[in-house]
Amino acid sequence: MKKVCETERLFIRQFNTNDTEFIIRLLNEESFIRNIADKKVRTNTDAINYLNSGPISSYEVYGFGLNLVVLKDTGTPIGMCGLLKRAELDHPDIGYALLPEFCGKGYANEAALSVLKEEMATYNLKTVLAVTFPNNISSNKLLKNLGFSLKGTVELYDAQNNLYDFSLQNC
Repeated sequence: MKKVCETERLFIRQFNTNDTEFIIRLLNEESFIRNIADKKVRTNTDAINYLNSGPISSYEVYGFGLNLVVLKDTGTPIGMCGLLKRAELDHPDIGYALLPEFCGKGYANEAALSVLKEEMATYNLKTVLAVTFPNNISSNKLLKNLGFSLKGTVELYDAQNNLYDFSLQNC
């Protein structure tokens, strides 16, 4: 279990294959499917395949990837947040998702800001992108609050997305 960063309320660590139950729950939330995609992760085997081919593979190739976000005081997993490197984009982009009962409490902002600061410094990244559907009001608002600038739109996985960028001088 490799720690990525922590905040006053959150502990953020890399995923491992013991996180399958949480992954199945998060990836099957209606909000995840609507705002991100249906990853078709329904079983423990699906979850292990998702973790190995996604976050864990990304750690091995790039050093970073999506991470588990846990409440410090209870140890409760509440979501994911981290950097991804997609072949379709010139720079890494940030991804995040929380279980619905933890939305609107500032956790996504806290996790994303901490991940950005830590991983941009660790991997000497000058720019991080973000993509989100134009109708995902809360995600668009979060990105602007974090200091991302809207650059336009990009087609990704057969859908139009708002394209944002963040650089250290945006802080």
